[in-house]
Amino acid sequence: MEYVDETAAKITLAVRPGDSIRRISGKIDGSYSWVYEWIERLEGAGILRRDDGVYVENYEVRDRYRDVVAALSRSIPPSIDDGYVIPHFAGMPFAYTKIDGVYVWTHGGYQIARGHDDYPIFLRVTDRDLQRWTAFFDEFGVPHSVEDRLDSSEHDGTVSYVLFPTTGDLTREWVDGNPVVPLEETIDHMMRYRVNYEPALEMIADEYDREIDASHEDPRVNA
Repeated sequence: MEYVDETAAKITLAVRPGDSIRRISGKIDGSYSWVYEWIERLEGAGILRRDDGVYVENYEVRDRYRDVVAALSRSIPPSIDDGYVIPHFAGMPFAYTKIDGVYVWTHGGYQIARGHDDYPIFLRVTDRDLQRWTAFFDEFGVPHSVEDRLDSSEHDGTVSYVLFPTTGDLTREWVDGNPVVPLEETIDHMMRYRVNYEPALEMIADEYDREIDASHEDPRVNA
């Protein structure tokens, strides 16, 4: 019973073949040392293995973890923190985009157009995976929509997801353990709605040594 643990479940569900411990700790928002300790324990139990990266060894246990986590998610709406962990359980590529592109590139330093009672999370996914994403969020009981955010009156709980399917390749980068659309694309989004993102643009310019100079075009946020 010692492996019936939230951290053990999150690690086993979030790991993708060859992931580093640092990437896994970023995905589940856990400390490196704590995740390292748990991976050692899970490896000793034959659930995971390390071989130039971390791999799932026992998929039956992984599937049972998923069943339990999905059942809990259906009963207890996920917190905002858990909202950023759940997509990693899907086993499909995604990238944070739009408001969340800014949120990730600023390391959580800039928020806009959402609050603790209504918190949509914006994901870019591939068009071929769209139905599987819908089925995944249905399994976890989390509200979701395609391209247009749900009104808070349309769902229970705080967290919802807005999916933006793309027919092309899913280009992404990793920041703090989170997959995110490229920085240039994020800057382009911010420039289109510059009046809303001025402080974030200053943060991006300073951290990533970018010269940003353009007039804003539209004060609305595309969310």
